[in-house]
Amino acid sequence: MIKELQLRITLEEEKQSDILLRKSADALNIPTSEISGIKVSRKSIDARKPLIILNYKVSVFINEEVPENVSYVFDYKDVSKAKPIHIIGFGPAGMYAALRCIELGFKPVVLERGKNVQDRRRDLKAINQDHFVNEDSNYCFGEGGAGTYSDGKLYTRSLKRGDVRKIFENLVFHGATDQILVDAHPHIGTNKLPKVVQNIRETILKYGGEIHFESRVTDFKIKNDKIEAIQLNSGEELPVNRVILATGHSARDIFYLLNDKGISLEAKSFAMGVRVEHPQHIIDRIQYHCSGTRDQLLPAAAYSLVEQVNDRGVYSFCMCPGGFIVPAATANGEVVVNGMSPSKRNNLFANSGVVVEINADKDLYKYEKFGPFKGLEFQKDLERLAFTAGGRSQVAPAQRLTDFVEGKLSESLNSTSYQPGLQTAPLHSLLPKHIGGRLRKGFKAFGEKMKGYYTVEANIVGVESRTSSPVNIPRNNHLAHPELSNLFPCGEGGGYAGGIVSAAMDGERCAEAAANGL
Repeated sequence: MIKELQLRITLEEEKQSDILLRKSADALNIPTSEISGIKVSRKSIDARKPLIILNYKVSVFINEEVPENVSYVFDYKDVSKAKPIHIIGFGPAGMYAALRCIELGFKPVVLERGKNVQDRRRDLKAINQDHFVNEDSNYCFGEGGAGTYSDGKLYTRSLKRGDVRKIFENLVFHGATDQILVDAHPHIGTNKLPKVVQNIRETILKYGGEIHFESRVTDFKIKNDKIEAIQLNSGEELPVNRVILATGHSARDIFYLLNDKGISLEAKSFAMGVRVEHPQHIIDRIQYHCSGTRDQLLPAAAYSLVEQVNDRGVYSFCMCPGGFIVPAATANGEVVVNGMSPSKRNNLFANSGVVVEINADKDLYKYEKFGPFKGLEFQKDLERLAFTAGGRSQVAPAQRLTDFVEGKLSESLNSTSYQPGLQTAPLHSLLPKHIGGRLRKGFKAFGEKMKGYYTVEANIVGVESRTSSPVNIPRNNHLAHPELSNLFPCGEGGGYAGGIVSAAMDGERCAEAAANGL
């Protein structure tokens, strides 16, 4: 017999090695000797009150053999001689599209503008230390996309788009910890993701797929409402049948290329703001109600905040406990910041994007002349402004949180995890009013919700501008572009995802759509 239970465990109880066994026996009113084993299927932390509770969902095996650890098996086929499906971009959407192609019996041919994860590291070092951005290899472009060098947060609300469990199991199959199958807020960590991504690459190659790095698409040859060939930066032309476009939210050249070809694009609402950084112990103290160091059983505390200010949402985004801020620009002459965490989340700082909704129809009237690119051009202007305010390098403009809200220049800044460095700047006056004004009210409201959040010990760093694509590439009910029957816009770049998991699920869906009838 197997019984499903919900168990509530205090931190003191959690330190007892047999607590799940004893709690389960008590709940079922049976002796512990009758329990053959316990499998944990879900674990979450309830820290709303001073007495912190760990919530467990478990399967209790009563006088029954406990199954061995699951070995995840996927129906990968030899596709070395199969019909090809070309995939542009090798981030989460492109990777999962390629894996799904192999399951369906088609050969993925992946074209990635950036480098593999090993070679990519040198270009990340150049951004941090030399302030030089390789426009094809950076924190956004390269094997695994922006997801490789990120927190590896696996949260999604897109539960209707696909099989979330399968996405997680595939990550475990390729080297991620199986803890992601249990944790309510799973993450992998920036130190472990590169190996997972490398293993996915090796699977694709093993079963006959192709992956071409440093292969940037420069042109589409279009005839009779179809893409007939793709031209690469090398000058090579590849004939194609089906194309999955999974280039991510920062491949601006692809947007411009499609527009130049007369292919319809649409402006899309998105969000922009800043990244706020606190000492981690402040967030721990607030969230865990502790006066000193958090209990060793507790992870670095996170938070999620949202406030409506003047009919727009102001909210935390990509919160990275125990993490660090990184330079996420994709071109020289711009400053963009993002955040990430190692698997242990053991850095001294907590950072999060805090952003304001930008309504493409109402907030960008000064940019109407740019048509579908009005949000993109607004985004570019803010990133160039940050570059200038930081001193024309990857040094980022920053301000103490309280100074920003009070409207005064910071005489000094707090310590930071941002390696290129910070430059004090009047972000309160540099940011457009419809962003800066809402942020100032939002931060005050957050301080009311989390006592201690609004503090002189926090910095804000600009700008957090790549939350999602400001451009939408339309697609029909068959997931193809309405004007190009063999082009399948996919993932964040098309405007159809908002993170690793939703992008991966969209990649699978697009692979199925591209394979249909081929």
